[in-house]
Amino acid sequence: MGFVYLGALIVAIAGSYALDYRHRLALSVNRRYFCPLLVGVAFFLAWDIAGINLGIFFRGEGDLLSGILLGPELPLEEVFFLFLLNYNGLLLLRAALRKWPA
Repeated sequence: MGFVYLGALIVAIAGSYALDYRHRLALSVNRRYFCPLLVGVAFFLAWDIAGINLGIFFRGEGDLLSGILLGPELPLEEVFFLFLLNYNGLLLLRAALRKWPA
């Protein structure tokens, strides 16, 4: 059961892409939107690393985690979660701009 959370994150990312593809919002229209996603993930990873180094963030224990660590207290699932977080933010922004053009 170690990869349940990672699998759920991958399913959620695939679902977000399905919505993106259906409504032609971001990545399905233009791959250049991948760059801001990577910048957002890098920013939040730096934020996480700073929090880990300051002793604020901890990994926690769970049977659903894969157990693969990218660094001390930094599980692999965190990268996928941050990608999902940024991707959903991008989709919401693109949908809002389509509904209410600037």
